[in-house]
Amino acid sequence: MASAAFEEIAETFDFLDDWEDRYRHLIDMGRAMPPLDDAFKVPATKVDGCASQVWLVPHVEAGQFRFEGDSDAMIVRGLIAVLAALYNGLSLDAVGQVDARAELGRLGLNDHLSAQRSNGVRAMVERIRTVAAAGQAI
Repeated sequence: MASAAFEEIAETFDFLDDWEDRYRHLIDMGRAMPPLDDAFKVPATKVDGCASQVWLVPHVEAGQFRFEGDSDAMIVRGLIAVLAALYNGLSLDAVGQVDARAELGRLGLNDHLSAQRSNGVRAMVERIRTVAAAGQAI
């Protein structure tokens, strides 16, 4: 079950008619995210497998997962915002149960991202799932 924040994104994507508008919305979502402090842009938080630079800083508090993220590419920042809407606030167990491919497919992202960006999203999802399975933040 997707969060209310993710459902809102899905509704917005349904409302937008073409992919230029959807990409613009992704970019706007990325711009709206607070920037990650440079102190967190270190090798331990960098996600390998992404064409652009991506950092994810997970937090586990009282059994709940959330993360902050950043990228040097605006569309990727938007993808990070989408993943945050999908995962933030879930229990550690629930993170592992999310079918990210299916949920992102609801937005049409599986069909409209370049191969490099799709690989980057998979790498981000894998990092999120790995951290949640370990039950601790990096």
